[in-house]
Formats: sequence, C-alpha cells, structure tokens
Amino acid sequence: MKVSKRITVLFVLSVFVVIGIAATKPEDDFKNLKVLPKNISHDELNKVMHSFNDALGVKCNFCHAKPKEGEQHPDFASDEKPEKSIARKMIKMTNRINKKFFHGKTKVGDADAVLAVQCATCHHGEPHPEFEKKEEPKQ
Repeated sequence: MKVSKRITVLFVLSVFVVIGIAATKPEDDFKNLKVLPKNISHDELNKVMHSFNDALGVKCNFCHAKPKEGEQHPDFASDEKPEKSIARKMIKMTNRINKKFFHGKTKVGDADAVLAVQCATCHHGEPHPEFEKKEEPKQ
C-alpha cells in the first residue's frame, strides 16, 4: 500500500514537472526573424506588423508570400518577395536614425518601443512615399 502511494505521488509530481516545463517553453516559435527580436511575443509581433500595415496602407501580402497550398495565411517565413528584404532594410535604417540622432534606447520590435522616427514619418499611409522635388535655384 505504501509503495503504491509513493508511486502515485511520484507520478503526480512528475506530471506537474512536465506541465511546468511545457508552460515555460515559448509558445511562439517564429521562423526567419532576422531583424526583429527572436524572443518577441506573438502579441508584440502582431502589434509591429499592424503598425507597418497602417503606416504603409498595405495588407500582409504586400511583404509576405502567398499561402502554401492548403494553408490559409501567407507564408510568413518565406523571403520570396523583395518587399520583405526592403522592409528589413527600412527597419535597420529607422533604428540607426533613432539611435544616432535621437539617442533612442529602443528599436522597432521592442516591447513598448519609443521611436522618434517610424515608418509613418515618411510613408504617411503610402507603400511608396513620394517626395516633392525641390526646384533648382534660378541663376
């Protein structure tokens, strides 16, 4: 009887340990993050991506490849579309500008990032920002 109670207690403790390990494992295993933090949460990643959507006036498929056959969502890990590479360069540029000129301590993708310059600063809801041509001074 004592042996069976010990086995039961050990089994229950083992189950709790396994559940605890599973609970501490990151729920999000994003593939192909090259610029954004590798440990970014699902909520933070969505927040960043939606800020890109708003700043450029685009949807996810602007940067992300079409869904694989049988899939519902775009292929987020794919680097097929050149816009994704451009977006990475723009994130790096934005982070450099904020660090160099505004002494920024946070970067795009950081939780609660405070950025002086962000995508909307230039894009204003357009995928390709237009700049006014300055007239040449007349001589």
